Amino acid sequence: MLNQEIEVEIDPEEFGRIAAQSVRQGILQRLRDAERDRVYDDYKDKVGNIMTGIVQRYERRDAIVALGKTECLLPFQEIPMGQRYRFGDRLRCIIVDVRRTPKGPQVILSRTRSELVKQLFATEVPEIYDGTVRIVEIAREPGTRTKIAVNSMNPDVDPVGACVGPKGQRVQ
Repeated sequence: MLNQEIEVEIDPEEFGRIAAQSVRQGILQRLRDAERDRVYDDYKDKVGNIMTGIVQRYERRDAIVALGKTECLLPFQEIPMGQRYRFGDRLRCIIVDVRRTPKGPQVILSRTRSELVKQLFATEVPEIYDGTVRIVEIAREPGTRTKIAVNSMNPDVDPVGACVGPKGQRVQ
């Protein structure tokens, strides 16, 4: 009969060691797959956000950065020229991409993109966050200098002064 379940009680002692081991492996594999899906779902919506991580190690020339329990990749091309990070350094990076790979999800970070500077200024400068001052353009040579063109929506607010802050505190 279709769509009908029949329950039969089975004594676990009837299974051998190999059958029990294969069931155990199947359950562990499902747990690993669920963990990978959770990591992917957590980070796919955070693309474009700034996160703070800690440098764990280097693989070839790429840095591995820990964001919580997740290890993320900071490729060599996304590290500003001349910058050297050591184990334990805290970095603020922008999430660029989240990919599914055979080894699990891979979160790609960047420290060279101009979106990083834009997000940092939005967190540090309240006038940019609330929309009084607007970032028009960003020109950047990662690791050396960054130039930002800003304008103000309110004629009473000096856009450059708002971004620089008292004694250059916001820029630094």
